[in-house]
Amino acid sequence: MNLKITSGVFAGAILLLCATQANSQAGADAVSAQPAQRGGAAPMPKPLTVSSRPNATGGERAYLEKCAMCHSAPGMGVGLIGRRSDTPDLEKRDNLTVDLVTTFARRGIGNMPAITRGEVSDEELVAIAQYLAAGPHEASQ
Repeated sequence: MNLKITSGVFAGAILLLCATQANSQAGADAVSAQPAQRGGAAPMPKPLTVSSRPNATGGERAYLEKCAMCHSAPGMGVGLIGRRSDTPDLEKRDNLTVDLVTTFARRGIGNMPAITRGEVSDEELVAIAQYLAAGPHEASQ
């Protein structure tokens, strides 16, 4: 007799899960259809790369190669810094110093891990830090 109750409870749970999933999917379909009815959502910004600035040299090129994947839109660093700063894009900032950039890069800060010399050499890091400290940069506008 317990087997029938268990089987019934199990079957009821399966039906409930199926109904919930169907309702969730219908709700998701309705939500995803809404932006299309309003002209669509804004497209995600394209990641910043060396190919988007083929004439970049020195610290700018090193920044594009080593840092921009996180520190330009749509990178995670922009979102996280944006919680604490009105200017999360590092290239648009006017308050960065060489010491600040190199210290944060080598030690890490918040969710950003420490960047090792194997990932970015001391020479590359100084060039990146000098480039950012000279900002804001027109290329990022």
